Amino acid sequence: MKKKVLFVASLFLATATFAQDGLTSKKGEAYLPEAGDWALGFDANPFLNYAGNMFNGSLNNTLNLPWYSANNTIYGKMYKDETTAYRMQVRIGMGSTSLDGPVQDQGTDSSYVNTGKSSNGFTFIVGGGIEKRRGNTRLQGYYGAEALFGLIGGGNTSTDYGKDLSANDSQGATNAGSARTVKTSGGNGLTFGVNGFIGIEYFVLPKISIGAEYTWGLSFSSTGEVETDSEYFGLTAADAVAIAGGATISNHLVEETNVTSGSGSSFTLDTGNTGSANIKILFHF
Repeated sequence: MKKKVLFVASLFLATATFAQDGLTSKKGEAYLPEAGDWALGFDANPFLNYAGNMFNGSLNNTLNLPWYSANNTIYGKMYKDETTAYRMQVRIGMGSTSLDGPVQDQGTDSSYVNTGKSSNGFTFIVGGGIEKRRGNTRLQGYYGAEALFGLIGGGNTSTDYGKDLSANDSQGATNAGSARTVKTSGGNGLTFGVNGFIGIEYFVLPKISIGAEYTWGLSFSSTGEVETDSEYFGLTAADAVAIAGGATISNHLVEETNVTSGSGSSFTLDTGNTGSANIKILFHF
């Protein structure tokens, strides 16, 4: 970590030493953003990891990210004027997987049948805020506040078995040992947070900056319960009671839905960074 900090400091020192004094380059290009400019940013961690690994041979250099800057989130700015910018971020993702292959039959012959399994999930994160800036040189300070809202799909997983259950799969009792999972669903998450931030930004080249930022704020998140659909060939608890009373009921296909994971929520009021500032690179245009 110390070597990484030294590397960043060296980068700042080098650019300050070789750059032309003032806020414009030799070509007359402005270093600082102007009213109407846009900015697109990304996490500088991969770049710093690469540089740090070159200097010390370590393969485990990492920087922690604040809660609002999740992996794969795109963030940017729109400058109202030279001292005010609107911040925004968004992440929209979805995915699905499928797998076909043989699994052991639930029957007594221990044979294998072809089975298909699929799962899907989604991620939606959006946030925005306002940023105020200070400074008359290429080293700028800034502060502000922002809010974030996110939905995380817990994902659904379903299995299409290549063979239906039958009497050969019966244990002849309730909650038969041959029960198998057909579908798992739920576990969707919701998150909301507001925080203040403060940081510094240095323009190493015209309209290209590297900065570090700390945050502090509150966040709330909740996770829904997970339900599991299963099936087995046997008797339900109600069937067993009826049989004890003299009824005649044969083993049959039983389908059940049970909550296998409860819902929960959490609330935090804390800094958004753990052990280090969020370091990022921004391009203005």
